[in-house]
Amino acid sequence: MRRIRDVLRLTFESSMSQRQIQQVLKISRNAIADYLCRAQNAGLSWPLPEDLDDAELEQLLFPPVLLPKVKRKPVPEWLEIHQSLKIKGATLEILHLEYKEKYPDGMCYSNFCTQHRAFEKTLKRSLRQVHIAGEKVFVDYAGPTVPIHNMRTGEIQHAQIFVGVLGASNYIYAEAVWNQRRENWIASHVRMFEHFGGVPVMVVCDNLKSAVTKASRTEPVIHPTYLDMAAHYGTAIFPARAYKPKDKSKAEGGVLIVERWILFRIRKHKFTSLAELNATIKSLLLDVNNRSFKKLPGSRQSAFDSLDMPALKPLVSQPYQFREFLKVRAGFDYHVEIDQHFYSVPHALVRKQLEAILTASTIEILHGGKRVTSWARSYEAGKKSTDTLHMESAHRHFAQWDSEHELRWALSVGVSTHAFLQVVFSKAPHRDFSYRWANSIKSLSREYGHERLEAACKRALEIGATATINVRSILKNNLDQNPNKPIIADEAAFDHDNIRGADYYH
Repeated sequence: MRRIRDVLRLTFESSMSQRQIQQVLKISRNAIADYLCRAQNAGLSWPLPEDLDDAELEQLLFPPVLLPKVKRKPVPEWLEIHQSLKIKGATLEILHLEYKEKYPDGMCYSNFCTQHRAFEKTLKRSLRQVHIAGEKVFVDYAGPTVPIHNMRTGEIQHAQIFVGVLGASNYIYAEAVWNQRRENWIASHVRMFEHFGGVPVMVVCDNLKSAVTKASRTEPVIHPTYLDMAAHYGTAIFPARAYKPKDKSKAEGGVLIVERWILFRIRKHKFTSLAELNATIKSLLLDVNNRSFKKLPGSRQSAFDSLDMPALKPLVSQPYQFREFLKVRAGFDYHVEIDQHFYSVPHALVRKQLEAILTASTIEILHGGKRVTSWARSYEAGKKSTDTLHMESAHRHFAQWDSEHELRWALSVGVSTHAFLQVVFSKAPHRDFSYRWANSIKSLSREYGHERLEAACKRALEIGATATINVRSILKNNLDQNPNKPIIADEAAFDHDNIRGADYYH
C-alpha cells in the first residue's frame, strides 16, 4: 500500500508524469495507470483522509470479486469406493454405475476415475517393486476350484488350481491338482520348473501349511521337504509376510488373470478327469501368455523369451524325488514306527532321537546327520522289518535259534540225546518252549558232560520219560551209571479210609 500512496502523492502533489514516476519508484507504467484508475473508481482524492489505514485502502482499491455460484457435482464417499474395490469382481466402472443410479446428475466416468486416483494419492504410500529377470517366481493357489465328475460313481471332486508367475515377464504357469497337500505342492513346482526350462533364483510363496510350518514376518519356519526341493534345484524359498498381499502381488495378479481368462471361460464345461482339465488349461494358458499387453509392447510370451528365459538357471539332470522328513524315536525293542510299520535300528540307539527320510520306495534312518540304516519301504501295517545285526547278542541268538540246529547238536552228542530232544520238541506247544527245553538239555551237557547226558537220555527213553526234569533227576541220582538197576515204583503198604483199592473199580 505504501507504493500506491507514493504514486498518488507524486501524481497530485508533484504533478509528475507516469514515465517519471516509473523511473523514481521502479514500477511499470501499467501498474501506475491501474493504481490511478482504481483510486478514481473508488472516489479517492489527494490528500487521503488521515484515518484511512492500509487495510481500508486495500479494501477500497481491490474489492473482492463475487463469482457466480457453480453447482458442484455430488462427491462419492471415496473411502467406501476404495474399500469396495477390494471385493472380488469389483471394478471402477461398476461402482460408477452404482454412483450414477444414486446421483443421475453426478460426474462422468472419466472424472470419476480422475478423482479416485487423486484420492488414492492421499493414502499410504507403497514402494514400487522392480523385478529382475530370472530372479523371482511367485506361486499360489487360485481361490475357485473346478468340479470333476466321476462318470462311474457320480461323485464330484473339486480340483485346486496352482499358479506361478515370473516377476520380470509376468509369464504365467497354471495346472490343476486334486488338493493342496505337500506332495502335490512340490510336484507342481517340479512341473513348473520343467515348463519354464529353468529355475529362478527365488520362489516367493504364501504361508500355506504345505510350505511353511510356522509363519513369521521375520523368521518363518519352512517345511524340510520344501527346503530339500529348493536345495535340489539350487533355488531359495522366501515366504511372503502374512496379511501382506503386496509381497506377492504378481501371484495375486496372475491368479486374477487365470480366474478371468481361464476358469471363467470353462465354467460351463463338464470335466470327467484331471488330465482333461489340465489339457484345457494348457491350451487356454497358451492364449493368455500370447495376448498383447495393453500398455507395453509385446506379450507375456515374448517378454519371457527375451527377459526371463535367458536369465533362468539351468535345470538339474534328475527331477526331484519327493522326500518326507520325520523325527522318530526308537523304542526299547530298537524299532521305529513309520506308517504303522516297524523298522529296526542298531540297539545302541534305543530311545535316541532319530531322523527318517522317506521316499515312495525307501526309508533312511539318520542319527546326528549320519545314516545308520536304510530299508525298502513297506506298507504292511503291524508288521516288522528286522535286521539281526541290529540286535543285542542274546536277542540275536534267540531270533536266529532254530530247532533243526539244536537237533544237529544233539546228534553230535549221541543218538539217544537226539531221539530224546525230538520227543521233547514234538510236545512243545510253541517255539519258546522248545528254546527253553533245548537250553536246559545243553546246560546238563555242560554240567555232566556228553557221555553221562547220552546215557541219561537213553535211560529216560527206556522208562518213557519225556521231560527234561526227568533227565536231570536221572543224572542227579546217578541212575545213568547203573543202567541195569530197575526203577521200581513204590506203592503204599498200608490201609487207609481214603484208599479205595482195586476192588472199588469192579
